[in-house]
Amino acid sequence: MVILNSEVGNYIISNGRRYSYFAGNNYLGLAGDARIKAAVISAVEKYGVNFSASRHTTGTADIHLELESALACFKGKEDAVIFASGYLGNSILLEVLKGSYSTVFIDQSAHASIISAVPTNDTRVIFYDHCDANHLNHLLNQNRDSAPMVITDGLFPLTGEIAPLDRIFPVVSKHHGILVVDDAHATGILGEMGKGTPEHFGLGREERIYQTETMSKALGGYGGFISGNRTLTTLIRERSATYQASTALPPPIVAAGIASVSIVGDNPDLRLKLLEAAWHLREEIAGMGYRTTNDRTPIIPVIFDAPEKARGLSRYLEENGVIAPFMNYPVRKEMHQIRITVSVSHTGGQVSQLLDLLNKWKKKNESSKNQEGIY
Repeated sequence: MVILNSEVGNYIISNGRRYSYFAGNNYLGLAGDARIKAAVISAVEKYGVNFSASRHTTGTADIHLELESALACFKGKEDAVIFASGYLGNSILLEVLKGSYSTVFIDQSAHASIISAVPTNDTRVIFYDHCDANHLNHLLNQNRDSAPMVITDGLFPLTGEIAPLDRIFPVVSKHHGILVVDDAHATGILGEMGKGTPEHFGLGREERIYQTETMSKALGGYGGFISGNRTLTTLIRERSATYQASTALPPPIVAAGIASVSIVGDNPDLRLKLLEAAWHLREEIAGMGYRTTNDRTPIIPVIFDAPEKARGLSRYLEENGVIAPFMNYPVRKEMHQIRITVSVSHTGGQVSQLLDLLNKWKKKNESSKNQEGIY
């Protein structure tokens, strides 16, 4: 197990050893940014470490309103609501939209927070083939009597694939449905202004697309948020028991969010630099003969047909000073992979080291299999 003894950056200290870190979700390198640290320290000095109440009672501070205003501006929406964790976003949204849907169609590789968010009483759940708009259309045709809601990750956290909203949304619209996009890993990364997957496909103004988002990935902080028109945000504040009963985000977390949104908005080059570096690394990995995916995102899986191979590669990298974890993650579709995450803070030397180790491991394992007569 990786036990952190340092902040998360392009390097970490774990169990007293320094590692090159190709893991986690600190895509824009903001988790340890000096400007965000300074904002956090200032907030602690002014407000302490906790407001110790829910937003619904006495836990709302001026900086909560400032962060919600900043997020709404960043997203180009009327308003935004922040809450304790990005994981809760899907539960909150489905809670307040109840009555607008009777059947939920979910991508079979959806994040656990999507599956657990669906009400269990009178809602049908149907899984469609991963990123397959044709299969989704077939299922919707079979269930014409229902009021459909379709839910997908925007950027899939294990595979780095971008959900094809350009094909999915027309299908949803044809069947008069609602589309919910969990954009936790796309916020700050995809789209011309970093607004996420809908913007990436030119769908950012569609009113029947809802996004659930987090500040804990590219934004480098913590906490979830939903932005939209004031009707939606009022529903959340007035009807969501999850929102009303949760303790307000602590002041250092809120201050980090305000600072990170400002940095992301003012520095679009961070996102462009990240995606270019990630694409270069993905091409190099694929060129070695490793199986991976093809989208231009900072998540690069190396996929195997057996878990022993994935574990073996991850262990080899760790022994040689690189962290890229074997993933055993709760999704419906079984996969055996290590997950390589690119950060804008990675150096050329780190990338070269990773590629050299991947090349050496592959040659070593192919050589041993040839000797056994497998190849």
